Amino acid sequence: MTHIEQHKIINELRDFERNMTRNEQEDFRMLMKRDKDDEDLDDMSKNKLLLMHEKYVLNKPTKMVKSPFGDYYKQ
Repeated sequence: MTHIEQHKIINELRDFERNMTRNEQEDFRMLMKRDKDDEDLDDMSKNKLLLMHEKYVLNKPTKMVKSPFGDYYKQ
C-alpha cells in the first residue's frame, strides 16, 4: 500500500469515526497521527486499517431510488 492509498483510506474513514467502537477509535486516531507525521505503517497497522475500511466504507448500505422511468438504481 502506497502512502497515497493509505491517506485516501484514512480520509474516507474519518466520516465513520463516530460509528466505531472505543478501541477502534483509539486505533484510528493513532493511525491518523502516524499518517499526519508521514510515517509508513507496519503490516499489523495496515491490516487494521484495511479491516476498518472494509467494515465501515465498503459495506455501507446503499438505498434503492426509483427513477422517473420506473426502474430502480443504487444511489
